[in-house]
Amino acid sequence: MLYFIPAWYQENQWSEREQSWYERRTKSEFDETIKQITLFHRNVRADYCILSLAFSPNLRHFLHRQGMYRSTYWSCFDAICQIKRTKTAVLSYMDIKWPEGVEFAYSPFAVVAYMKGQKYAQVEFGEDGNPISIDMYQDNQIIRRNYYDDRGFVSGSIVYEQGLPQYQDYLTMQGIWKLRCFMSDGHVELNPSFPDYDITVDGETKEIAFQKIYYDSLGEVIAEVLTSYLRHTQADDKFFVAAHPLHIHLLENCLQGRRVVTTFFENRFDYSQIGDIRDFLEKSDYVITDSRQTTAIIEERLGEERLNITDIPPYDTRMDFGISSQLKVQNILIPIDGIGKDDYRQIILEAAHYMTANELARVHIFTREAAWGREEKLTNELADILEQAGYDRRWAKREKPRLVAENKIDEDEDDVEPRFFIDTCVDERTISKCINEQRVILDLRQIVDVYVDITAISKGVPRISLSEDQFFEHKKNGYLIHDFSQIGESLTFYLDSFENWNEALVQCYKIGHKYTTGVLLGAWRKVLGISE
Repeated sequence: MLYFIPAWYQENQWSEREQSWYERRTKSEFDETIKQITLFHRNVRADYCILSLAFSPNLRHFLHRQGMYRSTYWSCFDAICQIKRTKTAVLSYMDIKWPEGVEFAYSPFAVVAYMKGQKYAQVEFGEDGNPISIDMYQDNQIIRRNYYDDRGFVSGSIVYEQGLPQYQDYLTMQGIWKLRCFMSDGHVELNPSFPDYDITVDGETKEIAFQKIYYDSLGEVIAEVLTSYLRHTQADDKFFVAAHPLHIHLLENCLQGRRVVTTFFENRFDYSQIGDIRDFLEKSDYVITDSRQTTAIIEERLGEERLNITDIPPYDTRMDFGISSQLKVQNILIPIDGIGKDDYRQIILEAAHYMTANELARVHIFTREAAWGREEKLTNELADILEQAGYDRRWAKREKPRLVAENKIDEDEDDVEPRFFIDTCVDERTISKCINEQRVILDLRQIVDVYVDITAISKGVPRISLSEDQFFEHKKNGYLIHDFSQIGESLTFYLDSFENWNEALVQCYKIGHKYTTGVLLGAWRKVLGISE
């Protein structure tokens, strides 16, 4: 049996990342665990189970969004609260028992309930249209937040005093509080009237008594229940652990003597703290990273320690060449996340200088950070940088026409077409769509962005870089430069020569064969110790 322990948490808390439908997603839901599960489900004949340690009222909707709705899972909080229902249920806020005299107001974002002219409640909905929470109010101040489970009941509740959260209750299907976690210091109290949790093995459910009534933290409760569950697993079972600071030390104790595969993904774990989990990594059967760069960072941090470590990218290539050659303009994608202010300014000015000689060139500033107002801030910064260097600020921002009289526009005002654009891409679909229209990627960051690099290969888009990596070969699918002064030279190499650009496309096709589904699957079969 394969067990997957994911890192599907809200920041650094034991809760899911579900959000209201109207909120812009600021972080991709995809991670290496999702890729592993989907890959194994389709290609590997092995039973598997997801071990969810987080409070996840909408876990079923999440699995559906990721194409994993048929996956078997065990929920720690279902065990704690003795919840046996597994199927989703259609729940309407109208199914809730509201007091007499409540009136509903329907806004574009939420449903607000009023009682005698005062705000009584506000219903929030998830991406699938299901109610995910209801905030209760008294004297126009929040007093309670109820979390609705996608199986049709309230599974959690936060109590407020004077607008500040005091404690969170984790509830049974009947609405009885089972655990109470206090916000002040994180300690947990167990309802003494319901001192048991459930462990189901081979279809048989056993009630097991909690060892204590008071716990120092929620993690301590989770560790106890998880350890109890693990006693019923087999000695040769494999556990895939997504490295995350919230649960890594907890699992170090719970999984002692077990066969463990530890996986790292992007910047989820602070690599400067890698020494703190040295023992856990040394005892892991395998340590899997998302790139050779991450492997090198871990090996460097741990010094001479020997690890069974290798990289298996979480993304596969799918050769689907982009449409940039069909466009009238030549798009240049510049990823900027993690680039310093001074470097950013120099990169922009070097690109602007090149654009004076190439009227077809257009720059797309690429960021994965979707904080409110970030696009406007970036646009204004771009305009200021260009203007200070003597370029037209309207390259970055189309200004409103100047009015010289009522209802009359100054006819002498030139209409300047913007040549710089901001592309905010959070999820994999929008990133792929963006890269599909790019002629070249000018990525001068010191990090390896695996998804961007794999997508660039799949789309046949060459990449300009300051360093070589496993997804990049100089004058094959990319161009290596040594400093920013060579930006113009590298852009000329691809944008002024269709022959060079077309050769890069051919090389992308060849390099892409190193990262096909079959190749990645072969690497995982080696880790799993199974044959085709």
